[in-house]
Amino acid sequence: MIKQFIGTKDFYKRIIALTLPIMIQNLITNFVNMLDNVMIGKVGTVEMVGVAISNQLIFVFNLCLFGAISGAGIFGAQFYGNRDHKGVRHTFRFKLMICTVLTVIGIAIFFFGGKMLISTYLRGEGDVSDATASLGFGYNYLLIMMIGFLPYAVTQCFSSTLREIEKPMLPMVAGVIAVAINLILNYVLIFGHFGAPKLGVNGAAIATVISRFAELLMVSAWTVAHRKNMPFIIGAFKSLYVPKALVKQIILKGMPLMLNETMWSAGMAMLNQRYSVRGLDVVAANNITGTFWNVFAVGFMSLGVAIGIILGQMLGAGESERAKDSSKKLIAFSVAVSVFIAFAFSACAKFIPMIYNTTPSVRSLATKLMLITAVAMPLDAFANASYFTIRSGGKVMVTFLFDSVFVWAVSVPAAFILSKYTSMNILVLYAIVQGLNAIKCIIGFILVKRGTWIKNLISEQ
Repeated sequence: MIKQFIGTKDFYKRIIALTLPIMIQNLITNFVNMLDNVMIGKVGTVEMVGVAISNQLIFVFNLCLFGAISGAGIFGAQFYGNRDHKGVRHTFRFKLMICTVLTVIGIAIFFFGGKMLISTYLRGEGDVSDATASLGFGYNYLLIMMIGFLPYAVTQCFSSTLREIEKPMLPMVAGVIAVAINLILNYVLIFGHFGAPKLGVNGAAIATVISRFAELLMVSAWTVAHRKNMPFIIGAFKSLYVPKALVKQIILKGMPLMLNETMWSAGMAMLNQRYSVRGLDVVAANNITGTFWNVFAVGFMSLGVAIGIILGQMLGAGESERAKDSSKKLIAFSVAVSVFIAFAFSACAKFIPMIYNTTPSVRSLATKLMLITAVAMPLDAFANASYFTIRSGGKVMVTFLFDSVFVWAVSVPAAFILSKYTSMNILVLYAIVQGLNAIKCIIGFILVKRGTWIKNLISEQ
């Protein structure tokens, strides 16, 4: 019974070989985002709140891109599993086109509606002047960050394709260098060191935009320079041709996935908005909690990406039974990793908020929110691994129902009702919403066990 959830040494070597570069890149990225957050927190709570809200909106845009790329990526991983480099090239082109369109739409929405969106988070308890100041800081930060949207989108097209063909080291190295650039420029521009002007929040945004362009340059130049080992890039820019049949399949499979990621991230933004009605202290504490959760949770979150790639390649190669057996071991491994991470996160919860230049009440609240999220981490890990397992076979409508529909049908209504019609303490409210993920885990278990996600999309092509 237990052995079916435990793999061989070679099995775990393959997982770690694929996951580690992804995890290191995401860890460093989130670590630098954390340092950004801490640096801005040193400037003041009002500034931190404004930037936190803007980053919540940018998070929705980033997840929208991720969904669009992932839709094509399902096919990319299976094409590579079938050693069809031409198919990988076509999926890469599709990614570039869809991400360009989404970037234009995203910039238009944030440029014209950014202030309105930010202000929805600033209607809770607190000083009106502080809320107005946070709105100004947040919108200016958002305007600058939009300059980096397109290079970020194109970089994700390159990075996701390289991971699908099991070349994850380049995105990792480029990401490490980019975040180092971001960190150094943050130190210089936020606080005005080495003779540079003291730009505060705007300096943080400028540093991030510069690092986005640097990362794109590194990833694209290296891929083209090593095109003999990256067959998909040869002739990739000679035309925008993608077979109509493939476009149709990607749209059918990918659009629900993009919609899922967009709605899920929007659901997370809505949850944070409902928490914000309890006051600006909650916004600040939730920002601290979320920032450090991203750093600690990167282990099992990166495993989810690897699960999707590994199972997708097995399905593309026609190894259905192997994929079914491996899914159990991969999910079990992800949950086991999350337990260790949860203990580490809870051990650090008391000390992390002390880094910030904020009030004792915000620090105390942040610690308590961290402890709640630590307890919920194994639930998050199981749901995340189940999601990527189901998605690997192209069951995007199922993942849509499992992921974003659950958020909007269960989590958001619960948060809305409890925050609007009760005087429930934010800690109890937060714990209830986090605990609802147990329902999602039960659904995920049933869907994975049924095996309806096991499907070879390439054979259909």
